[in-house]
Amino acid sequence: MRQVRPLRVGSVPYLVGRPLDVGLEHEPGIELVREVPARLVELLRAGELDVALVSSIELFRRPGYRYIPGMAVTGAGHVSSVQLFLRKPIAEVKTIALDPASRTAATLIRVLLAERAGGAPDFVETPAGEDPRQAGTDAWLRIGDPAMRETYEAQAHESFNPSAEWTQRTGLPFVFAPWIVREGVDVSDHLAAFARSRELGRRRLSEFAARGASEWKVPTRAYANYFFEQLDYDPGEVMHRALFAFRDHAARLGLCEADLAPEAAVESGAPRA
Repeated sequence: MRQVRPLRVGSVPYLVGRPLDVGLEHEPGIELVREVPARLVELLRAGELDVALVSSIELFRRPGYRYIPGMAVTGAGHVSSVQLFLRKPIAEVKTIALDPASRTAATLIRVLLAERAGGAPDFVETPAGEDPRQAGTDAWLRIGDPAMRETYEAQAHESFNPSAEWTQRTGLPFVFAPWIVREGVDVSDHLAAFARSRELGRRRLSEFAARGASEWKVPTRAYANYFFEQLDYDPGEVMHRALFAFRDHAARLGLCEADLAPEAAVESGAPRA
């Protein structure tokens, strides 16, 4: 008999991904690995992953991608795990160190500050494994659980929240990370598994909040607010509109391809978006 290769799925190592990937490693026919978003993109492009919960900007940087609709890491306002920490007021910031772990957050910051009075700041690419705080810039971008921790440190800096700014300007949620499907990969037989994982994740939000508070030494109420109020893992039909709005803003700056229009991955026989 012909051996069917497992679907190779990648997700982020941060708690923010658990409500979408919990239990996937136990689903038949799925292999799950966890890496930072930038590394997931590399593996997806190299064909070493079939599906990845990865930076949304990647959808518009290579042809052939699709995405699983109706489930993603989304925020419609302040999201504590993506923060631009400031050493001076945002209007005076001239240099920003970017967190190497995420390409979407870095692109969003560039979009939001592109037309700022006085011109856009200069951006410093921080090498992988280095702390962007040490770059000596006026501000630094931090993502994931480390951003949550840094928010509640005793000597915490002021911050600018890119998700809140995006929603205020556009009236749309911001899609940080959808499930992106590599070209030529059929996920129709596995869509139910992704849906089951999301439902399981919904039931375990309190557990994830308690774990985050314990691991990162932040108030439990902060992580509870994060999971129950700040994030939305079921963005519904607005997900498509929000993704393409981000594409249009980023493309105007040459940060992605304006003519890429990835479709939703659907069950066999179902109409495509």
